[in-house]
Amino acid sequence: MATHSPVHVLDNYYLAITLLITIAYQLIGFSIAFTCKFDKLTDFAGGTNFIWLAIITLAMSGTSNARQIIASIFIMLWGARLSGFLLFRILKTGKDDRFDDKRDKFFPFLGFWVFQMLWVWTVSLPVTILNSPNVLQYPQPSFGKATDIIGIIIFVLALGLESVSDVQKYRFKQSEQGKQPGAVCNVGFFKYSRHPNYFGEISIQVGKSPHPIFMIAITPAGYHTIPSSSGAYAALYSSMLGWIFLTALLMFLSGLPLQERPGAKKRYEKGTGWPEYEKWLHETSILIPMPPAVWRSLPVWVKRTVGLEFSMYVFDPAKHADQGKVREREAEEGERRGGGERQSSEPLR
Repeated sequence: MATHSPVHVLDNYYLAITLLITIAYQLIGFSIAFTCKFDKLTDFAGGTNFIWLAIITLAMSGTSNARQIIASIFIMLWGARLSGFLLFRILKTGKDDRFDDKRDKFFPFLGFWVFQMLWVWTVSLPVTILNSPNVLQYPQPSFGKATDIIGIIIFVLALGLESVSDVQKYRFKQSEQGKQPGAVCNVGFFKYSRHPNYFGEISIQVGKSPHPIFMIAITPAGYHTIPSSSGAYAALYSSMLGWIFLTALLMFLSGLPLQERPGAKKRYEKGTGWPEYEKWLHETSILIPMPPAVWRSLPVWVKRTVGLEFSMYVFDPAKHADQGKVREREAEEGERRGGGERQSSEPLR
C-alpha cells in the first residue's frame, strides 16, 4: 500500500531531477575540493551521492513495496560502505596520489568530477527508474520472485567479498610485513585473486549477467506485470547501462589497466621484491577467485580469454620496461646483488 501518490518532477522516470541533484552535489564538492586543495571529499562525495538519490526517489515514489525499498536500501548500503571506507583510508594516508597532477589545474580536476557525476547517475538508474511513477503505475509482482532472491544472495556475498578484501589489503599494508620494501599482498582473498575487491565490485554490478540490484529492479518487466510495449518496460531494461558503464570502467579504464601492467613495470624496474611479485602474477588469477594450482595449470590462451587476463594487462619486460633504469639499478647494486635475483626478459605467462 502506497503512503502517498508518486510525486511527478520534471519527467516521470526521475531522470532529470536525479541528474540535476547529482550535478549540483558534485559541483559543490568540486568547489570545496579545488578551493581548499582537499582530497578527503572527492570519493566521499561520490559514494554519498548514491545514498541521496535512493532516499529522494524512494521518498517521492510514496511506495511501500518491498522490492523498491530493498533495492533502494541495497544501493544505500553499497554507497555507504564505499564512501565510508575511502574516507577512512584517505584520513589515514592524508592525500590521494591520483590527483597530484590535477589538484591545482581547474579543468583536469573538474573533468574527474564530471566523470564522477556520470558514474553516479548511470549506476543509480535501476533504482531511479524502479521508484519512478511510470513504473509504479503498473501492478508490481509480489516480492520473493526468483530474481529477487538471487539478487539478494549475490548482493550479500559480493558486498561481503568486497568489504573483507578492502580490509585485508589495508591491514596488510599497515602490518610489519606489508611495510617491508617490495612486500606482496598475498593474504586472505588475495591468495586466490589479484583483485578480489574488484571482483566483488563487478559482481555487485554484474551478478549473473545483470547486477543484483538490476536483477531485483527488472522483476516487474521480467514477470510481465508491465506490458512489453510500454515505455516503462524499455526503461527498466535500459537501466543496464549502469552496470555496463561501471564494469567497463573497472576493466578497461581506471581499474585493472592502472593496476596491472604499471604496477609490474614499477616493481621490475626497482627490482625490490620482483621475484616474489612475478611468482604471484604467475600463480594468482587476475580477477576470478580460484586456487593457485588451478590458475597456474591453465593454458595461456584460456587465461587471456575466459580468465580475463587480457593482453593489455600483461607486462612484458622486454617491451614495457625502461631497460636504462634497470641497467642503472643493477650497476648500483653491483656485487651486493651478486646475480642472485632473476631478471626475466620473457613476458609473463
